[in-house]
Amino acid sequence: MKRLFFFLMAALFVGACNSPETKALSKRSSSGKTCEVLVAADKGQYTGATKALLDSILLSPQEGLPQPEARFSVVNVPVSSLYNTHMFKMHRNIIICDVKAGNPDKFYIHHDQWAEPQVVVDIAASSEASLCAMLRKHADRILEEIYRDEYRRMDNVFYNDRNVELMDRVGDKYNFTLSLPKEFSLAKEDGDFVWLRKETKDFGLGVLVNVMPYRDANMFDTAKIYNRLDTLMRREVPGPAEGSYMGTERRVALESRKVEFGDSKYCVETRGLWRLFGDFMGGPFVSYCILSPDGTQVVELTGYVYCPRFDKRDYLMQVDGICRSIKWKKVE
Repeated sequence: MKRLFFFLMAALFVGACNSPETKALSKRSSSGKTCEVLVAADKGQYTGATKALLDSILLSPQEGLPQPEARFSVVNVPVSSLYNTHMFKMHRNIIICDVKAGNPDKFYIHHDQWAEPQVVVDIAASSEASLCAMLRKHADRILEEIYRDEYRRMDNVFYNDRNVELMDRVGDKYNFTLSLPKEFSLAKEDGDFVWLRKETKDFGLGVLVNVMPYRDANMFDTAKIYNRLDTLMRREVPGPAEGSYMGTERRVALESRKVEFGDSKYCVETRGLWRLFGDFMGGPFVSYCILSPDGTQVVELTGYVYCPRFDKRDYLMQVDGICRSIKWKKVE
């Protein structure tokens, strides 16, 4: 009987150690600033054509900002320092450029290798020319994986410091939830529209939620999306001056594209600038026009930033992360 009890307890222990929750707990949380990438490349390699190519991928301007800001901030360390220094291996976004004669010319993506969440782009190359060829070939995927990791990180941070009451209110109203930080509050609720925001003395962040029944594919036409945004902002988001209201800044082109968006059947992302008509305020925004997984609703999530004194990239990433945190409830 004792032997049977021992084996049962051992089996339960092994099963618990292999559970997703226990595996997650076994890895430390990744480190690094928002939109920061650690490039592990030796001094002789992180020069010339290789550095210029990496800079063109990682330091190209972030779309939809009023002043130029690079997509990412880059930190460079030698390859040996990465492997020999625990702190570097904890970084959330890592690109390894390992160039040695005899290397097999391979491109790998590793998730949560040393920490969580984490993406490690591991490139083994026999020459600088081979390294550059692989960087060119996989540039879009590198950006996609790093951004996906940033959204995962944001979701974890927001959820661990969440406004439970506000999240429940949004969840009770819609067939989805959003990860909302404690600092966010409900600014306005009007039918199927909700305005969520965070205000400080230095900046303001907001998320506009608008839900409509799906009618036809024309709802995803870019001109209709732009006009719908303007109509919604003018009706629901007044400015501080009498008669002022929010709207898109059409003197600068809006940029739209189809994107993958979780479990959604179809999604169009729009980036650009907003302004207050009748007053002097403005900033960047990102908006997602999303078809629900069951195909019955169109959800528009629009995150905006007002921050006249500081860089705006990281703040835009925060509201982008809130939009990307959407989790659909199962339809019974």
